[in-house]
Amino acid sequence: MTKELIVDMKLHMDKSVESLRKEYQRIRTGRASSTLLDDIKVDYYGTPTGLSQVATLAVPEPRTITIQPWEAKLIPAIERAILKSELGLNPMNDGKTIRLMLPALTEERRKELVKGLKRQAEDAKVAIRNIRRDAIEGIKKLEKDKKVTEDDLKRAEKEVQDVTNAVSAKIDEVFGHKEKEVLEV
Repeated sequence: MTKELIVDMKLHMDKSVESLRKEYQRIRTGRASSTLLDDIKVDYYGTPTGLSQVATLAVPEPRTITIQPWEAKLIPAIERAILKSELGLNPMNDGKTIRLMLPALTEERRKELVKGLKRQAEDAKVAIRNIRRDAIEGIKKLEKDKKVTEDDLKRAEKEVQDVTNAVSAKIDEVFGHKEKEVLEV
């Protein structure tokens, strides 16, 4: 009984870590990555469509992203979508390809980004603690309903805490990796 609760808890915690990783991928570090454009939707025949579904994205140089639309008439729509996004990038096109040049990050901006990264990591840890609390409440309810013994309760609580500590360490590792990437010049 407690095993199912712990497996479910671990699944939810892993989703929190994965969510943090995805958030971190969207953060611009001065190095080009096509994942920066994942959330951009282009008006494609009246339907908002993901940029990667209407164009080929490439990173030919460390600070350049190229977008080659499958249909040339999409170039203005893609440019509008990029300008409307909060990326702060200025698209340039040659009639066939759109180029995005990523400016170098200032030291001040890097420190600002690290603060934001830290806040996101703390939010993920809060989510993990909430998941832990829910799991422990579920286990205590099982004990109260006489479905598990007091010894099983203590063992399960220890296992919940061990899993929580491991996932918290994983969050610290993800944060540390991204912090290093942001602070690299």
